[in-house]
Amino acid sequence: MDVLASGQKMLAGKGAACLTCKEICSGFQPHSWRKACIQCHCSQEEHVSSSDSEDDRKMGRLLAESRYAHLTTKVKGGDGTRVYKRNRMIVTNPVVSRKDPTFITVTYDWAPPGLTQKLAMQYMELLPEERRPVAGTEGSLYRHKQLIRQLPSYDHDPAYCHSLSEVELKAMAQFVKSFKEESLGVGEVALPGEKCMAVKNEKASQEQPDPETTTNGTAQSPLSNKSEYHCSGCGQLAAMDSPVVYADRAGYSRLWHPNCFVCCECGEPLVDLIYFWKEEALLCGRHYCQSIRPRCLGCDELIFSEMFMQEASGHVWHKEHFCCWLCGQNLRVQCACDKRQSISSSD
Repeated sequence: MDVLASGQKMLAGKGAACLTCKEICSGFQPHSWRKACIQCHCSQEEHVSSSDSEDDRKMGRLLAESRYAHLTTKVKGGDGTRVYKRNRMIVTNPVVSRKDPTFITVTYDWAPPGLTQKLAMQYMELLPEERRPVAGTEGSLYRHKQLIRQLPSYDHDPAYCHSLSEVELKAMAQFVKSFKEESLGVGEVALPGEKCMAVKNEKASQEQPDPETTTNGTAQSPLSNKSEYHCSGCGQLAAMDSPVVYADRAGYSRLWHPNCFVCCECGEPLVDLIYFWKEEALLCGRHYCQSIRPRCLGCDELIFSEMFMQEASGHVWHKEHFCCWLCGQNLRVQCACDKRQSISSSD
């Protein structure tokens, strides 16, 4: 069964049914400013209301005007808008039988770009089966949810934000420009040592800098050949015939096992290998952005105003979003909804 299709079958009308509430929620009904359904209160990602084309447009906006713009392309006949050149992979395998030969075709919604199919398949086989983005499976659904969760559009595109002032728009534009220049990255898959050698050869074709000197007085390049490579995530040895992930912002002296290329905050695999590099650590977009700017607990957007509420617990809110889910009453005042909930819980 096509899991993603079943989650999107109610896109017409109210929107996609909630994957958590299932039959309880008949379809996504968006709140006016919360990123949640007014019917079941579950988040947008639990309704998987986005499509491949919508995800590609979002990713195109994120990667545009960055050093990874080559992973995007202009929309034909458009206004210069760029979309993600998502690398899909189709694998056809013969079915061994006594009858006429048949074939099984498997489509991956995403695969690391620039690889041979053999190496790409090696990479996929290192992932847990439920995380492989095979079209129509739980792995594909997981990828869609992670694109929403880790890379929310409203973290980098003001068009998806709720009523920003001119000052806030300028602050957001500077914030996005800064992280595209300094932190945003896309992981590269290769065999251990391959990226180091590629960089070394590129440097050799240019003017060579002064070599570093080792403790015994001999000159050695920081990208010299090694017989062993260790994962920067788990510290374990990386097999020389098994693909690993490099992050250019971390330098090509570091590499990660595919399952270790995760956000250091939430521990989730970095979707489509998109990472943010901060203080010698990998972060997903969500946790990088909220490490720089406060995030409103009400609308889930970053706060670019100096006027906001902060509780002793550390939770932060836009002042106008510090309110009851049901009636909109400021949370500093007990509302009838609180009283009804107290009576209900005591019963």
